[in-house]
Amino acid sequence: MSEPLTLISVPMLAALEPAFQRGGLSTARAWELTDDERPRVRAVVHAGEFVLTPEFLGALPALGLIACVSVGYDGVDVPWCRGRGIEVSHAEGLNAEDVADHAIGLMLAAWRNLPALDRTVREGRWRQEERLNPQPSLGGRALGVVGLGHIGAAVARRAEAMRLSVRWWGPREKEAPWPRAASVLELAKASDILVVAARPDPSNRGLISAEVIEAVGPQGLIVNVARGSLIDEPALVAALKDGRLWRAALDVFAQEPTPAERWADVPGAVLAPHTGGSSTEAIPLMVAQAIDNVQRFLAGEPLASPVAG
Repeated sequence: MSEPLTLISVPMLAALEPAFQRGGLSTARAWELTDDERPRVRAVVHAGEFVLTPEFLGALPALGLIACVSVGYDGVDVPWCRGRGIEVSHAEGLNAEDVADHAIGLMLAAWRNLPALDRTVREGRWRQEERLNPQPSLGGRALGVVGLGHIGAAVARRAEAMRLSVRWWGPREKEAPWPRAASVLELAKASDILVVAARPDPSNRGLISAEVIEAVGPQGLIVNVARGSLIDEPALVAALKDGRLWRAALDVFAQEPTPAERWADVPGAVLAPHTGGSSTEAIPLMVAQAIDNVQRFLAGEPLASPVAG
C-alpha cells in the first residue's frame, strides 16, 4: 500500500513542512500536487482563515482529516466535512494569551495615539507645547468584549487589571466574573472600547454592523483580533472618516493582505498584519498539536483537539 500523504494546503505554511517531516509524516504541497499523489492524501494541514472549497476537497478521495494549525477554522465547512466522514481539528487555546497581549497593545497604541507620536519624533516635529494637548486617560473606562472564549477572557483579565470596567457579550450564557450584556448592540452602547474576540462562523459575519459601530461612537475605540469578517469594514472606514468613530485598532481584515490604499486616508486607525498569535512560543505549540492530530488520525486514535460540536 502506498504511503499516506499529508497535504500542505497553502504556500504560507510551506515553511512548516520540515517540521511535519520530522514528525514522521510524508508531505505534499497542494499547489504542486500530481494526479498520482492525489489518492494518497489522507490529511490536509491548513491555516483556518483560508477557504477550502468542496471542489478541492472532493478531489481527494482518501481524505479523512483537516488539521488546522490555527485556532480558527472559519475557512472550513465543518458540517460538509462531517457529512463526508472528514474530521477537523484545530489549535484550541494555544495562542490565546499572546493574542490577548496583542489586543491590549493595539488598544493602548490606538487610545494614546502612539504611532502618530512616534512619527512626530522621527520626523523632527516635536514641539514642547504639544504636550499640553493630552490624550484621554484609560482608567475608569468601560471595555466590552465580544466573545468570551479563551482570548476574550484573557483580554478581560488584563483589562480589569488596567482599571477598566469589563462587560461581555456572546451568543451563549456561561459562568464568568463579568456581567453579560443582552446583545452586542447593548454592549457597544455601554462601551468606550469594544474588543472583538469572537470565533467567526457564517452566523456572525458582519456582527459589528454600522449600527454597532455608531453605538461605540465618536469617542470610542474598536479593536479586532478575531477575523475581518466579523466587522462591516466599509462602515468602519466611513465612520472613522466622518468622525462617527474615534479610533480603530485592527489585526485582521476583510481581505488579507488588506490593500494599503484602502487605509491611506483613514484617520484614527492602528493596523497590524494579522500577527496577534504569532509568537515564538505559540507557533511551535500549534504546529506540534497539528502534527499530533495527524499522527493520531493515521494511527486510528482519537484526536487531541477536535473541533467541538
